[in-house]
Amino acid sequence: MPIQRREFIAAIGTSALATTAGCAQSGEGSGQTEAGTETGGGGQPGVAGETLTLTTTTSTYDTGLLDEIHPDFEDMYGVSVDAVAQGTGAALESARNGDSDIVMVHARGLEDEFMRNGYGVNRRDLMFNDFVIVGPEDDPAGIQGMGSATDALTTIAESEAQFVSRGDNSGTHTKELNLWEAAGTEPGGDWYQETGTGMGEALNIANQQGAYTLSDRGTYISQRSEIDLVILVQGPIEDGPEILANPYGIMAVNPGVHDNANYDLAMAYIGWITSPGTQDAIANYQVNGEQLFFPEAVSENPDFQQYVPEGWSSDSDE
Repeated sequence: MPIQRREFIAAIGTSALATTAGCAQSGEGSGQTEAGTETGGGGQPGVAGETLTLTTTTSTYDTGLLDEIHPDFEDMYGVSVDAVAQGTGAALESARNGDSDIVMVHARGLEDEFMRNGYGVNRRDLMFNDFVIVGPEDDPAGIQGMGSATDALTTIAESEAQFVSRGDNSGTHTKELNLWEAAGTEPGGDWYQETGTGMGEALNIANQQGAYTLSDRGTYISQRSEIDLVILVQGPIEDGPEILANPYGIMAVNPGVHDNANYDLAMAYIGWITSPGTQDAIANYQVNGEQLFFPEAVSENPDFQQYVPEGWSSDSDE
């Protein structure tokens, strides 16, 4: 049985990003906003005073993005957001157990599995950045400037240069494992260290050990001034290989599976974060003068495949 929501938040509070605002209470009576959201007599939405539990990948926490944008949502609806930073796998598992209302992650294969099993609904493409391979400036394996991420990893393995892996079933770890598989190399041995940590901590460990690691660009930029690692293999944002693309998605927990899920507030959040205004806020968020995330929800030609598992159709055996 899922643990109680308050116990869940308290249990992993040390890794949670909890942003709160004054919670306005609905007055007597009700009305409707133009968008159809129920409101109290004082004009506050009907969800005022409630809390949304968001499980999300560590990169949205480590970069400070959610700290920047959440006050707008909290003030608009008179609610609070408990944003729990975990690896993508753990974030989806929490939602699978009924311990969150909504998930924001970056591993499409894991997201598709989550939807196929009925736990997630109303998925949207949200934003993207890319992955980069970083390492010490002296680059002992000699991978700097390589145009192939898989060739770079093969070179690291062959030279047995130190490599730090998150090893936590996160979106970044999933991408790393996919890269090793594509390279036809199975990592292991004294040169390969799995940390079981978030991206920020993995970067710190790699920095201390003079090791290579795979990082999302946003987290690396947010920590670059504190570490000595440099980008040695670029992702597609800087004309690197497309295999290093890093898209983020968001989806509500299916209230048909978990009736405790705050579906109304989750859908309000999805509408807000994919709106033109919030997409602009994501685009404008910078650290040290550099953009960390690139909005993807607003498009003249939307990709309708975003709403369902990749490859799914109404005629599919799945």
